[in-house]
Amino acid sequence: MMKYPFVKITAPFLFPALVLFAAPVAESTLPNETLHYSVNWPSGLSLGEATLSASSSQEANGPERMHFQFDLDAGVPGFAVSDRFRSAASGSFCSAEFQKTTAHGSKRVSDKETFDPGSGTVTRGSGAGQSEMSANSCGKDALAFLYFVRQELSQGRLPPRQTVFFGAPYEIRLESAGTESVKIGTKPVDTDHVKASVDGPSSTIKFDLFFLQDKARTLALVRVPLSLGTFSMELAK
Repeated sequence: MMKYPFVKITAPFLFPALVLFAAPVAESTLPNETLHYSVNWPSGLSLGEATLSASSSQEANGPERMHFQFDLDAGVPGFAVSDRFRSAASGSFCSAEFQKTTAHGSKRVSDKETFDPGSGTVTRGSGAGQSEMSANSCGKDALAFLYFVRQELSQGRLPPRQTVFFGAPYEIRLESAGTESVKIGTKPVDTDHVKASVDGPSSTIKFDLFFLQDKARTLALVRVPLSLGTFSMELAK
C-alpha cells in the first residue's frame, strides 16, 4: 500500500516540463537558481525533499546552453525513492539532451533522450534498445518545458496544448485558474494558479501548479490528487 504514492507522484512533479513547441521562443531571461522543496503527505508530514536548479554556460564563439536539474529523495521504512533528472537545452528552451535515473525501492531505471532539431527526431536509448520518435525543430524535455512555462507566464502567456516527451510521448494541456493565495510555510502568498492535464500512453494525470508572481514566476507549490489524498511539493523558504 505504501508503494503506490511514490510510483504515481514523482512523474507529475516533472511533467509540467515535457513538450514539443512548434517555433523557437525568445532567449531565456530566467535566473540561475537552486530551489528547495518539501514533498509532503496529505497530512502535511514530510515525505522527503526535492531540489530544482538551473544554470547557464557559453563556450567561446558558441551559443548559450542551459542546464536544468531536478533531484528527489523520499521514502518510508522499507521503500525509498531517488530520482535524478538532467536537461541540456539552448537559450530558447530547445532541448539537446535529457537524462533520467530513478530508483523506486529495488527497481532502477536509466534512460536518455537525444534531440536532433535538423531531422526533427528524438532518439531514446542506445544500441539494440534504441528507438526514434518524431519531433520538431524545437523539442522540449520535462525540465526545459517547466522553465519555458515560467518565462511564458512572466510575459502574460500560457503555452497551448502540445505533444510532450518524457521517455514516451505525452500530451499536456495547461489552463489558467487565475490568482490564488496559498500558504508557503505559514505565510500566505499570491500565486498564478495553473491546472495541468497530462495524457500518456496508458494514463491521464491531473495536478495543480502555483507560481509566485515574482519576475521569474518561481514554482511555489504543486498539488497532486491521488486515491490516498492530495500530495504536495512545497517551496522551502
